[in-house]
Amino acid sequence: METITERESHYKNLEQLSVLEILENINKEDQTVALSVKKALPQIEQLATITASRMKAGGRLFYIGAGTSGRLGVVDASECPPTFGVPFDMVVGLIAGGDGAIRKAVEFAEDDTEQAWKDLLEFNINDKDVVVGIAASGTTPYVIGGLKMAAQNNIVTGCIVCNSGSPVAAEAQYPVEVVTGPEFLTGSTRMKAGTAQKMVLNMLSTSVMIQLGRVKGNKMVDMQLSNNKLVNRGARMVMEETGLNEDDAAALLKKHGSVRNAVDNYKK
Repeated sequence: METITERESHYKNLEQLSVLEILENINKEDQTVALSVKKALPQIEQLATITASRMKAGGRLFYIGAGTSGRLGVVDASECPPTFGVPFDMVVGLIAGGDGAIRKAVEFAEDDTEQAWKDLLEFNINDKDVVVGIAASGTTPYVIGGLKMAAQNNIVTGCIVCNSGSPVAAEAQYPVEVVTGPEFLTGSTRMKAGTAQKMVLNMLSTSVMIQLGRVKGNKMVDMQLSNNKLVNRGARMVMEETGLNEDDAAALLKKHGSVRNAVDNYKK
């Protein structure tokens, strides 16, 4: 395979550029990312469809990754409960080196081919679940090993990578390959590759939750009311759905705990 993510930047002598030139060129490269993701939509569709099917049957979604890729998986997983009101263990993000690696890199953690499976076993992984490996290069041993063992145990596997024909993709039943090309800063895959992975994760989790009925119209009707901003947003949703004034909508929301429950009980 060709590791395009490691290819030389199109830009030379970055330290000699003005700040504006640096920003303009980063922005120029960033504008190519969405188009790269667009090319992968058929692959994303397949992964989102099988994931929703498994989760409807009681399965869970696991992300495994290292470094930036692992952190992005943890971020996406952690946003699902407050956004969609699902249990905290329905979407799980695992990062090589454990939770401490979210803040501080753990040396050589990504090179352990056995650790991802050990991490998954702590959650009693089973054949109802889906495991998605996230690796910009597509060569991360932690991810390769995890996907290989998952497949051997009849667990659906997918991946999000930024090179084509990678070892990670070879281990995944539903690979998503978003080829973003060389980075502005050579090899710094936290940039375009990371942006692409975040976009795909947004697409995957959101489309899956819509398929699971966690969205009504275009609203997050099951979101957790965990701060004043979300309470106020929820009250506005209830007002729109019921025609109640602000105070009555807020009282109904407080009584029933979610937009969905408030609206459903009002309409009974």
